Amino acid sequence: MKKKITIRDLANEAGVSVTTVSQILNNKGERFSKATQEKVFALRDKYKYVPDFNARNLILKSAKTIGVLVPNIANPFFGTFVEGVQSIAREAKFIPLVFSANKDPKLEKYYLSQMIERSISGLVIASATMTTATIKEVISFNDIPYILFDQNHTQDGDRVQTSDYLGGQIAAKHLLKLGHKKIAVLTSDNPTENLNHRMNGFKKVIEKSGLTIIDSHDIIRAPLTKAGGYTAAKEVLATGASAVFAANDEMAIGLLRGLHERGIKVPEEMSVMGYDNIYWDDYVYPRLTTVQQPIFDLGAGATKMLIERINHDSDEARVQSFPVKLIERDSTGPYQQK
Repeated sequence: MKKKITIRDLANEAGVSVTTVSQILNNKGERFSKATQEKVFALRDKYKYVPDFNARNLILKSAKTIGVLVPNIANPFFGTFVEGVQSIAREAKFIPLVFSANKDPKLEKYYLSQMIERSISGLVIASATMTTATIKEVISFNDIPYILFDQNHTQDGDRVQTSDYLGGQIAAKHLLKLGHKKIAVLTSDNPTENLNHRMNGFKKVIEKSGLTIIDSHDIIRAPLTKAGGYTAAKEVLATGASAVFAANDEMAIGLLRGLHERGIKVPEEMSVMGYDNIYWDDYVYPRLTTVQQPIFDLGAGATKMLIERINHDSDEARVQSFPVKLIERDSTGPYQQK
């Protein structure tokens, strides 16, 4: 196996110090002669030299890496969120390291510890199950900048967020405007605080209109996945509702298939509404009506805020809010009396 060329090899052949080579290759070699700079660059190109990441960190005292912790990378929501992270990280010459913990607190803590051991510059935590105790024990103790998303709002720290309560209200107003009076809710069997805000906003508007949602009858709980929505179809139909609001688009998409297999026409016999506006919504049939969260912008905004925190630390916690809005497609329609 061919020996990997090191920065020391370049320095020896160029007849200069390792520091000189490092500074020239990192565009900080203005004080060296043009001949020396050209010699170093020529050797780099000759040997196809690639800097050693760990050695570079020691010299520059900066890892230039961002840890990104998400609950489930298979969910298109978090895939788009990470795309937003990457877009800003690339501009700022940071490398994102993405970890999916599958909503497992032990795995979250393990990944956090591993990222810290690798001297990451900062963290984007897009996990609603991360506890205050873990943040204090693992992150704050190591004095690492971090940004929260989708978090318990009682936790301290910089964050990006949307108004889930408002989003729930928008969903309820849309279904009421279409004339639906019997509405079911499909939500998580293990709801996080942001989901509770979403459902509270929805219920508030429904109740204010003079209608009621009975928890034991009209609210169906299942895993927050396509499979969860699919298997809940029978229970949703048992409510007798003409419309259903799902806690996220993945559940709504699974529900669409479950209803289709039972011969239910959407939206003629039942309107289905989701939440998030993932990219699949335009490609399922019928196309899914939803409440949009600006997912890409949330990832980009979190990363901008984190890099600012890395470069200019301060004691003041910052919060950036992003808007939500209705995206009306084909899966909801006017109430049709049976």
